[in-house]
Amino acid sequence: MSISQKIREYLAGASWIRKMFEEGARLKAQYGEDRVCDFSLGNPDVPPPPSVKKALEEIIREDAPSLHGYMPNAGFPFVREAMAVKVSKEQKMAVPMEHIVMTCGAAGGLNVVFKALLEPGDEVIYPAPFFVEYKFYVENHQGVPKPVPSKEDFSLDLEAIEAAIGPRTKAVLINSPHNPTGQLYEEEELRQLAEILNRKSREVGHPIYLVSDEPYRHLVFDGLETPAIFPLYEQSIVVSSFSKELSLPGERIGFLALHPEAEAREELMAAFVLANRILGFVNAPALAQRLAAKCAEEVVDVSIYEQRRDLFCEVLEEAGLEFVKPKGAFYLFPKTPIDDVEFCRLLQEELILAVPGRGFGGPGHIRLAFCVDEVYIDKSREGFKRAVEKAQKA
Repeated sequence: MSISQKIREYLAGASWIRKMFEEGARLKAQYGEDRVCDFSLGNPDVPPPPSVKKALEEIIREDAPSLHGYMPNAGFPFVREAMAVKVSKEQKMAVPMEHIVMTCGAAGGLNVVFKALLEPGDEVIYPAPFFVEYKFYVENHQGVPKPVPSKEDFSLDLEAIEAAIGPRTKAVLINSPHNPTGQLYEEEELRQLAEILNRKSREVGHPIYLVSDEPYRHLVFDGLETPAIFPLYEQSIVVSSFSKELSLPGERIGFLALHPEAEAREELMAAFVLANRILGFVNAPALAQRLAAKCAEEVVDVSIYEQRRDLFCEVLEEAGLEFVKPKGAFYLFPKTPIDDVEFCRLLQEELILAVPGRGFGGPGHIRLAFCVDEVYIDKSREGFKRAVEKAQKA
């Protein structure tokens, strides 16, 4: 056998986004890119703030001998200090730079966290639907992924989470604003989750960590704000990146932050730094770290995404599709009138690309990414109507 059985299983299980990408390439080659409405990939297209270009120019002009050199595995001290200022504001409490590790994006940060925390067989609970890669990240480190259902509106089902917690539960992983649904968890439900985790931690005799994956923290609409988790729960870890809020996904720059009062915090931080090195990341990219420090509190023009959301909601309403209006991120997760895979096929006939919800643990839905020009959202209007009509006749 040329590849491992585990990777063979992953290739089969992770095939939906890949299939949509391949189908999109085929349709674009056949009909032309401008005719295909591709909502399959969450690749941010809103330009970075002007400050990013200015900061890059400043960094390049520095021409310091150490510009591309190694640094401590946790990152440049001045960068960690900038992140500590940023996180302290976001989490509404003082977080020291010693509790920050610069990572290769949020994905690298999550892998560092799970490498440091998990013993073989330890469980990580997370709500479904979920970001596709969570299962892989947990299993990378011999953990057991344990998705639990969300409520109908994609808010947290706290009873389901509590029922899923057992002696081997090591962490609960949340993502808010949420991919793929766009839901934003409210402070009160997070407070109740913290109460459950405190109680359950006492019952099982060890801390159950709350890991908050926050790359969309500042992509929120309607004047809302992403609640801070540090004031609610001491055994918490925030993982984030600049992929979405600065439109820099290819630069692979992010960070993790540990609650300043977490148990065994010195040991945890030492473990995170070591994991960053031995996983092969070694350190986050040097230029991207410098860029993040200069633009730590900058954000793309979120109003562009909000306008697209409103337009897409109008398109889906006209087509007769049910959906929960997203409060953040850049995704819609509408219900499908028939099987989600079959409905995606009908949409492809209309040159519209979506991803079946089953790929995210949410069958009976599709994910639509609205990080595309408004012209494609508007162009898809009649195609969605025709696809729904075909589904109703099927």
